[in-house]
Amino acid sequence: MAIKALAWMVRAFDERVYCYHEIVHNKLVVERFEAMGVVFVNDISEVPRGAPVMLSAHGSPPEVVEAAHEVAGYTVDAVCPLVTKVHHEVRTRAAKDYQIVYVGHAGHEETEGTIAVAPDSVHRVEHPEDIDDIGDLGDKVAILAQTTLSHRDWEGVLAAAAERWPELWSPGRSDLCFATTNRQGALLNLVDECDAIVIIGSTNSSNTRALVKLAEEAGCERIVWINRATDLPDDLTGTVGVTAGASAPEEVVEAVLAALSPTNGVTTVSHIDEDEYFPPPRSMRDLLSALRGFAGLGYGAPQPTSHLNDRAIDASNALETLTPTERN
Repeated sequence: MAIKALAWMVRAFDERVYCYHEIVHNKLVVERFEAMGVVFVNDISEVPRGAPVMLSAHGSPPEVVEAAHEVAGYTVDAVCPLVTKVHHEVRTRAAKDYQIVYVGHAGHEETEGTIAVAPDSVHRVEHPEDIDDIGDLGDKVAILAQTTLSHRDWEGVLAAAAERWPELWSPGRSDLCFATTNRQGALLNLVDECDAIVIIGSTNSSNTRALVKLAEEAGCERIVWINRATDLPDDLTGTVGVTAGASAPEEVVEAVLAALSPTNGVTTVSHIDEDEYFPPPRSMRDLLSALRGFAGLGYGAPQPTSHLNDRAIDASNALETLTPTERN
């Protein structure tokens, strides 16, 4: 959703678009947008007043969201709906006087944005043994998680927390990203059949790192972590499995398969069909609607009657339609 939203925003504005933090944690995606003139910043103060701004998929602290609306000419918050759900749960539990155990990676944008929602009520952990290091939280304790964790990381901490706090509150539906957990399941389906596993994704991608860790825990003999096809070593032999982080462009996966040039072809291992769909953010839908209406009126044509079928366009296709440009 976030990649497509930024692609639509680049098309909508002639001036440079600014994005708070990398839109997703994938080096190639970020490079593609930078070639289109997008400027990625780590502080809203770096954004010129009046410029269009997008906030990344990982979720932003409330004060950053407020600052973006104050400085930007137009703001689109591309936070993942699953992250929004976690923010809502933090806000709700904190308002009910719960102390919240949050399972997340230190320094990760999603973790920092979530903690900022209720900093006095959130206690970050990463490993089951961290539970014992937390002081007395009283009887009202909740547990929530970074959405890109592996199931194993989440379940281990959840079990330790439930043992310490028998009345522990946890969400009725998992906060873990379906795209992340589906890839983990697919990896486990193929790892025993492979002599090596190639994992495509950037080193700052939490969900890609989870795939690497899972392959290690599953006893994979050789794991190759790459960003693109040209990173492949030339000594891979036997049966090679290929998987990718959630933000890796499909064209990169196809390029890796082509570079491997398997003698006996490619077998697709399917874990589950992904039919989840998140529409563009409301502000992006409003912008696209206004632009389409303006185009119709400006050229004397009738008001457009069809709507943009965003669901039919995947992120890789949206990226492929972008071409490098020079913007002032």
